[in-house]
Amino acid sequence: MTPRKEQEYLKVFQKVTKLTSMVLDHQQVMDTIVHSLPDLLAVDAATIRLLDAETGQFVMGAAHGLSMEYLSRDSIDTEETMEMIRSGYPVAKTNVDKETGYGDQHLVQSEGVKSVLTLPILFQDSIIGILRLLTRKNRTFAEEEISFSMALAEQVGIAISNSRMFKEMENQVDFMKEVQEISTLFNTSLDLSAVLDTIVERLPMSLGCKGCTIRLINSTTNHLELVASHGLSERYLRRGRVENEKNVAAALSGSPASIYDVNRDVRIFYKEYMKEEGIQSLLSVPIKAEQDVIGVLRILSDVPRCFTSSEINFAVTVAEAGGAAIRNAKTYQQITLLFNQIEENERFLTNILNCIRPQLLVLDKEKHLVLVNKVFQEVMNRSENDLLGCDYNELWQNQDCDERDCPVSKVLATGNAYTYTHKTFQEDGIRWYERTASPMLGSDGEVEYVIEVIRDITDKRQLEEEQLERVKLQGVVELAGTVAHEINTPLFAALGTAQLLEEDLEEQELIEEVKTIIRNLKDIGVLTRKMTTMTGFESRDYVGETKIGAMR
Repeated sequence: MTPRKEQEYLKVFQKVTKLTSMVLDHQQVMDTIVHSLPDLLAVDAATIRLLDAETGQFVMGAAHGLSMEYLSRDSIDTEETMEMIRSGYPVAKTNVDKETGYGDQHLVQSEGVKSVLTLPILFQDSIIGILRLLTRKNRTFAEEEISFSMALAEQVGIAISNSRMFKEMENQVDFMKEVQEISTLFNTSLDLSAVLDTIVERLPMSLGCKGCTIRLINSTTNHLELVASHGLSERYLRRGRVENEKNVAAALSGSPASIYDVNRDVRIFYKEYMKEEGIQSLLSVPIKAEQDVIGVLRILSDVPRCFTSSEINFAVTVAEAGGAAIRNAKTYQQITLLFNQIEENERFLTNILNCIRPQLLVLDKEKHLVLVNKVFQEVMNRSENDLLGCDYNELWQNQDCDERDCPVSKVLATGNAYTYTHKTFQEDGIRWYERTASPMLGSDGEVEYVIEVIRDITDKRQLEEEQLERVKLQGVVELAGTVAHEINTPLFAALGTAQLLEEDLEEQELIEEVKTIIRNLKDIGVLTRKMTTMTGFESRDYVGETKIGAMR
């Protein structure tokens, strides 16, 4: 190599190293290199492909001077060439348009590519990509050109690695701040919709992507259901089920999946929808709650990109934090629904209990009130809040109700229903109450609660007493009537005999005495007639000559 040539190479090398050291964004580094090298090395085109560690394939990073159809071909070069590159050796080839070693030869011919120099991009003895220099005229690369290009490729590797490292550090700081902010938002909300919307809106914005979707596993159907999305059309979102896509399956198994070219990757279905939506790359990560995968989060980019490890870790971290927030929000949602149902049932039960006319109360095993109806509150002249939790025995301290006869105590002791009647002394007089207690058994068969119904039976007791007095009085009256009737028969006989005796007597003294007897007998007759009339008795004929008084 002539001194002049060496000087030119040195200038190019210095320019490249200065360029790569000044640019910190590895994508900008790659774009700058592929645009600069063709002029520097007198070639027609240049490409940089980066190794996708997940798939082991070289995906496009940057290109200049070539058509998209050529760049999108399935195979880069022959398998033999690619094997040498993976081993760290450069490969220079001419007349590549006449090779038949791979299936996309027609694209090489239509592009007019004649010569290619393929160089491994190494960093710390590990291949991280390939640099390809292409010409549309046959050109044999000299050994010194290959060595120089290899040195440039190494500088590219250093530049890309340094750029990646710097970008990773910068991203990690930004992502850490973003994770803190998102976690704070999660911690301040138990609204499931708000949590989901936060994730799908913040993640694409943080990663500079087109959109994001969240699908959660339905515990009933065990299928993924779309629950949130951002930046995507309805037609795309309704394209069909995605469980069978390999990237989704990987996420469901707990591993993230990064896809550079969705239009050619076998892990993608519905490629026509992806193309129509303008999606080029995607990242699929699992949504976990503790150790359980509960869904899949997918971040979609409308430009080709290799998601870095820090970007993937960021997405995974947000997905995990989101998973915990989603489970908490779902749990809160279920608890809220349960409380609403309980409140509704309580309102329904309270309305029913308040329609019950007797006093009703429910007690726990410690004899504390847990439920009372409105009638009981009115009788006690205390509010529901004031009564709930009260000790049952305190309610009856001033009542004539012996603890040994307490129906609630009987139920708690025996487990059987019990009824007891007692009286209380109040300002308006004595009141009688009938207290009936019934057990509510728990799952263990023991008394869990006691229901007591208290009925005011004062009117009933008074009616019963009045009826008893009426029966007694009626018996007395009936007896009086019977006695009066029984007296009448001999009375009338005696009166008749006395009247006949009066007529037969001659002595005036005896006559006066008989008259006195007759007068007294008549007075007794008037009295018995009044008694018979008052009791409503009348004389009835029975078998023979017997006459018995009966009520009219």
